[in-house]
Amino acid sequence: MTTKLILKNARAYTIIVFGLFLYALSWTAFLLPHKITGGGVSGIGAIVYYATGIPMGYTYFLINVGLIFIAIKMLGANFGIKTIIGVTAGAILLGLLQTLIKQPVVEDKFLSAIIGGGLAGVGLGIIFTQGGSTGGTDIVAMIINKYRNISPGRVILACDVFIIGSSFFVLLDMTIIHRIENIVYGYVAMAVTAYAIDAVLSGSKQSVQIFIFSKKYDEIADRITNELGRGVTLIDGKGWYTKEEQKVLITMVRKFEANDVYRVIKEIDPDAFISTASVMGVFGKGFERIRS
Repeated sequence: MTTKLILKNARAYTIIVFGLFLYALSWTAFLLPHKITGGGVSGIGAIVYYATGIPMGYTYFLINVGLIFIAIKMLGANFGIKTIIGVTAGAILLGLLQTLIKQPVVEDKFLSAIIGGGLAGVGLGIIFTQGGSTGGTDIVAMIINKYRNISPGRVILACDVFIIGSSFFVLLDMTIIHRIENIVYGYVAMAVTAYAIDAVLSGSKQSVQIFIFSKKYDEIADRITNELGRGVTLIDGKGWYTKEEQKVLITMVRKFEANDVYRVIKEIDPDAFISTASVMGVFGKGFERIRS
């Protein structure tokens, strides 16, 4: 169990770092070169960079240090550890990529806002699926989402409007029209980010209900329980055509886990009859919590 836990945590942290890489790349390759301001602590770091030239990674790290204590208190020690890793790795990646990338990858500013916002949203969504955070408004979003059924994307969207708008008073080397234009691009990037976050999170939470008809139901149930860690319900059934009594297995799994169930069934009983259906929501242990 210890080895399994270590591997599980290692996988989660690896996925978090990958999400952070995408997030840092979205800023350094698409948003910063065009002086587009996004939201959150990263947006504050961008504004400081535009005004003073201080690399974004430094501001990002310093502001988030204090917010880590809030995450530990409100969301638990495990979330705090992942937040510390997220903030540290995020600051390092932002600093490193900002040093390496000097020119915008895409010259068109609007396209950069779309790609940068989408890439940031995918990165954040990946991080959220593993219970991690990049700090800043992400912490606020995760706290609210823990107690209320409000999507993190919408919370972040609401929190970041002011940060992006404040860039108007910093980009003094631009004309008023160009400053307003950059703010609009910032809002475009923010909206795309929020949409991408919700898309990733919704995809990771989709669940399916699987009915399994097999004479080797006991072996299948044991392997689903032991290998996949999912519960199985056994009910009595009767084939109306054959008039034979039979056992039926019912299990609920995430959509991405369905292939693992199929693999187990195929290895035990290739002739088993299987019915799979998407469900609107699954609440309980191993799935979602009921929020008031």
